Amino acid sequence: MIERYSRKEIKKIWEEKNKYQIWLDIEIAAAQGMEKFNIIPRGVAAKISRKAKIDVEKIHKIEKKVHHDVIAFLTSITEKVGPAGKFLHQGMTSSDVLDTCFNIQLIQSSKILNRNIEQILKVLKNKSLKYKNTICIGRSHGIHAEPTTFGLKLTSFYEEFKRNKKRLEHAVKEISTCAISGAVGTFANIDHRVEKYVANKLNLRPEPISTQIIPRDRHAYYFSVLGIIAGSVERLATEIRNLQKTELQEVEEYFSSKQKGSSAMPHKKNPILSENLTGLARMVRSYVVPALENISLWHERDISHSSVERNIGPDSTITLDFALNRLKNILENMSVYPKKMLKNLNITNGLIFSQRVMLELTKLGFSREKAYSIVQKNAQNSWKKNITFYESLKKDSLINKKISNKNLARMFDLNYHTKRIDVIYRRVFK
Repeated sequence: MIERYSRKEIKKIWEEKNKYQIWLDIEIAAAQGMEKFNIIPRGVAAKISRKAKIDVEKIHKIEKKVHHDVIAFLTSITEKVGPAGKFLHQGMTSSDVLDTCFNIQLIQSSKILNRNIEQILKVLKNKSLKYKNTICIGRSHGIHAEPTTFGLKLTSFYEEFKRNKKRLEHAVKEISTCAISGAVGTFANIDHRVEKYVANKLNLRPEPISTQIIPRDRHAYYFSVLGIIAGSVERLATEIRNLQKTELQEVEEYFSSKQKGSSAMPHKKNPILSENLTGLARMVRSYVVPALENISLWHERDISHSSVERNIGPDSTITLDFALNRLKNILENMSVYPKKMLKNLNITNGLIFSQRVMLELTKLGFSREKAYSIVQKNAQNSWKKNITFYESLKKDSLINKKISNKNLARMFDLNYHTKRIDVIYRRVFK
């Protein structure tokens, strides 16, 4: 975790105090289950709940001696609760506590991430509607293609983040399992009903079969989804960065009156926030591969995944939380320049209407190949001579024979390219 990119609410989820509290909640729930099925004496769970106190420093002190975090935790709790402590962790293994806790922390983090996505969706929807009919040029390969609207651009991102919300919700379901199955997952030393009790208590599902650990394909899927969300963040950030280029200047990140853009060049207003998001997205995606590699562990368990998850659990969720919140703020406050969009659209002197002309020629009897050749020749002529595409076409004898000047001019109508925007909007915002 890097403090610079950590927000308080999600950071607390990964602090040791919260982790140990979850461990205690798991142990108390297990004790309650054991009481219910007459495995341990009645009243043990209540006594533990009443007397247990989380002492992080004490746990660390004990761990330095025993070199085992769960044993250190249990020893610390037992010192607080007295004789009743001997009934803690009966038939359980460390993985029962660690894995169930890890899943709970991911679920807690995901609630914040989901809220972030909902906020982004709200902003994107408002902006999409606001700029629904704001004409701009669509680009393919970075080259002017055909007209679109800025609203449609944003609508594409809105739909993508809708998918991300669904992906995250499904990924949370994947990791919403609990394992209280004991050594190598056989329930030899603990009643399987205890697991079901704990799962219900903690709003989880019993893991159908654990090998002492919860299968890591679940977590690989979860972190892969975080990677996809990060990819969406970067795609939107990259679009903003490109549109803020001096040559384009169609949008611009908010720049405060006292903000500085460059230590050397006072005139500069750099898209630093979007650039930052690009870097943060790379970091979140980098955690996907270790999560995938965690799937393959030795036999029923090893701990090679443990050090990985101690890093990627907090780092991926905290970083993504920061990135999503920053993206929301960028979108809320960015400047949009419709006049510059229109100016940029016109710099090719009408070449962006080439497809419509070609299609019209095919309707008038030309083969597609012939129509393409005629239009391409005129497009190249327009570009070389720096005349409008319309002027070049007017002078072409083959076109003159088929299309009147009035009908030719009609093919340069921007409204032609926006006539079905409502169809797309109804599909997305239904």
